[in-house]
Amino acid sequence: MPLPSRVVIADTSCFILLDKIGELILLRHLFIQVVTTTVIASEFGSVLPDWISIEEVTNTKYQRLLELEVDKGEASAIALGSEKENSLLILDDLQTRNLAQRLGLSFTGTLGLIAKAKQEGIIPSVKPIVQKIRETNFRFSEEVFTNMLKAAGEL
Repeated sequence: MPLPSRVVIADTSCFILLDKIGELILLRHLFIQVVTTTVIASEFGSVLPDWISIEEVTNTKYQRLLELEVDKGEASAIALGSEKENSLLILDDLQTRNLAQRLGLSFTGTLGLIAKAKQEGIIPSVKPIVQKIRETNFRFSEEVFTNMLKAAGEL
C-alpha cells in the first residue's frame, strides 16, 4: 500500500537508475503522489509515466540561489521540496543531500527507496535489485551495498 503521508519529489538520478533497472514502478507502489520538476523531466530525457506529476517551482529566485551550490535539477527539487508541506526528496548526490539537511528538508536516496520497498513487502528481496544496479554505470561503494543488505537481513 502506498505511503499516504508524503509527496515524494524525485531527482533525475533516481528516475534514470530505476528506469535503467526496470524498477521505476517502485515509486508508484511506495507513494500516492510522485512529483518532479520541469527541469528534472527535461534532464531525464524520456517521457515520464503519466502517474508522475511535473510541476514548476514557484520561487525561481530561490532555485537560482540554490544553483550556486548544486546543479539545476537538484536545485529545482530542493526548491519544490521547500514549497510542498510534508514532502520527501529523493537525492543521491552527497553535496545535494548535505544542502537538503542544512535546510531541514526530509530526504532519502534511491537505495533507501529500495530498502523501503522490501520493508513494505513490495519486493521480496533487495539482492536482485542490487545486482541489477551493479550492472549499470551507477556507482555506490561496496560498503553502501553491504550496509543495505545487512539492514534488509540479506547478508
